[in-house]
Amino acid sequence: MRIALLTESTYSNAQRGDGWCGRLADGLVEHEFQLYLLARGERTDPVGPSPERPPVRGLSAVHELAMWGRRPAGHRPSAHRRRLYRKAYEQLVRALVLPGERASFGPGLYRLAELARTDGGLPAFLASGHAQRVLERVWRSPGADTAAGRPLVRDVLVAADLLEQCLRPLSADWYGTGPAGIGSADLCHVVGGGPAALPALVAKQLHGIPFLVTEHGLHLREQYRSYRTAPYRWPVRALLLSFFRQLTGETYRQAAVLTPGSAYDQQWQQRCGAEPDRIRVVHEGTPAVAREAAGAEPESPTLVWAGALEPGRDPELVLHAFARIREELPGARLRMYGEEGVPGYRAHCVAVAERLGIAAAVRFEGRPGSPAEAWQAGRLVVFSALAQRSPRLLADAMLSGRAVVATDVGVAREVVGPTGLLVPPRSPTALAGACLALLGDEERRARLGLAGRLRAQERFAVEPEATAFREIYLELVSRWPAFPAGERLQPFARPAEYWVAGAAQSGPPAGPTAGESTSGEAAGRGAPASGALAEAV
Repeated sequence: MRIALLTESTYSNAQRGDGWCGRLADGLVEHEFQLYLLARGERTDPVGPSPERPPVRGLSAVHELAMWGRRPAGHRPSAHRRRLYRKAYEQLVRALVLPGERASFGPGLYRLAELARTDGGLPAFLASGHAQRVLERVWRSPGADTAAGRPLVRDVLVAADLLEQCLRPLSADWYGTGPAGIGSADLCHVVGGGPAALPALVAKQLHGIPFLVTEHGLHLREQYRSYRTAPYRWPVRALLLSFFRQLTGETYRQAAVLTPGSAYDQQWQQRCGAEPDRIRVVHEGTPAVAREAAGAEPESPTLVWAGALEPGRDPELVLHAFARIREELPGARLRMYGEEGVPGYRAHCVAVAERLGIAAAVRFEGRPGSPAEAWQAGRLVVFSALAQRSPRLLADAMLSGRAVVATDVGVAREVVGPTGLLVPPRSPTALAGACLALLGDEERRARLGLAGRLRAQERFAVEPEATAFREIYLELVSRWPAFPAGERLQPFARPAEYWVAGAAQSGPPAGPTAGESTSGEAAGRGAPASGALAEAV
């Protein structure tokens, strides 16, 4: 079948062979994948394969839409069409700022997409003064969520520009039924959520194509985190977060299946309105499962910590716990791997180590050449985060065969399970006690390390992930109509012969003329098979 992969990333990260999209296409070679990319970063390499970068097996084509920078070309809509755009845009904006009109988000969104597909005037309208005046009037109306913030004129201009960029996928030239169009796909697979779901929502409305959503870390949650430090006034941030919140809700309502990367993300999806019976946890596979375990332990009792140097990772907790460990094991060492996540935070950690009197035993290594290099350097691995949202780093450490001690937050309990030690966050005493217990028991360290490696290999292998999506694809397509025909959906509109080599180029089979047999339709209604099919049965 033909799968449309929709994702929001830089081109190189989404297309490269070791990326998630490339691994999925490589693992399901029986399907044809086309990548539809919302590019947020500046691309320095040309679209398509090159001698330096061979094509990824399974990706038959790559289509790209720039999300930032100059808006797409398009003519200004006529006065009549402009009134239609204004009405649909006002419906959308009212859903963002008026609590009583949240339900109008979807209709306003689809109406804008319909108008954009008809005349291509959406980019010009969203950048016009007409759209800015609609936004300002609704935003300042009584009862608006952000009315107390008294948005300034500059807020309106900034927010209008940001909304135009967020809505840019509605005006992409992807929605036809030709070879490059999403309309020719059997299924849409949204990777990451957010604006990448907009083409899937439009394709479902136009062509009745089902879609599923895979999130390895929730897009809405990351937007809330990033907008805390965004360079905009708070009314602008509130408006944009309302857009992402409404988009997430509409995506979860319309998706046939949601596949979060962890049960922790599953709980967040349910809190955002997703129906539990449409959620299936599919752990993200990693090629690191084939990597050999770390070699012999270092001679001195050494702890390894890895992560960004920022308050959320709480490296101070490790430093305070290590000071207690040094009281029991004077020869202990601590190696901390990771780049500075907050300016000046590395110097702060160095000052904390000096104040605790452990600076001589602590080494800030920076970014390692590879994660395996970091795990090799210690006898056990320590994680001290206040919120562990992604299982990837934990799983990679477990694959090394080193014992793991982690704070019991986020996905830690789900990933580590009984193969490591979990301690409460912000408790240096508990963390130091767990580390001392393992440093003093070589047999227990080896047993937990081996158990953790086997657990990670079982849960995060690439093959089970590909198998899970193979089954989901087949299930969705088998119970979803192939083509909408007016108001009445006709299942099995594409017979098996359509996919025979050469037949697909000739288009869907024409309906029978007067006097011809309609055995295909009769068979679709349950009549006996005839001809070669009857003989085969």
